[in-house]
Amino acid sequence: MPKPELLIDGIKPSELVNLEDLESYVLAGRPIVFSVGAAEVLAEFSKSGKVLSVEIAVVDQGGDGVLPVLIDTIERAALMREFAAIEWSVYARNCSTPNPKLMRVLEKIGFEVAKSNSGPEFYRQRRSINDSLLRRGLR
Repeated sequence: MPKPELLIDGIKPSELVNLEDLESYVLAGRPIVFSVGAAEVLAEFSKSGKVLSVEIAVVDQGGDGVLPVLIDTIERAALMREFAAIEWSVYARNCSTPNPKLMRVLEKIGFEVAKSNSGPEFYRQRRSINDSLLRRGLR
């Protein structure tokens, strides 16, 4: 039996990327909380020119499919809005109970451990939108 599609705040990812006013909700200048399936995500999105910055602070009750759905959806939305790159910061190393599986997944897909000026370690990656989508055959 196939897994049901994970919804983001009750919306199919394919529909979410097409929302006209998505930027006004997401680029709110403050952290936002949204659901991906049964998981709750705390994140902040910002832009500088053609670069989208995504900071994921918490994924509570996340399962195997949350991160791939987030990455795919955010990359598709960024491509449609003509961003050139995404700078990812994922603070999975600083949770009270870090998820070792999530850390392995992040490392497997090319995230590196970095250290912020204030001290805590986090995962980061800068991805070119076109390179990432072409590599995965999503265009």
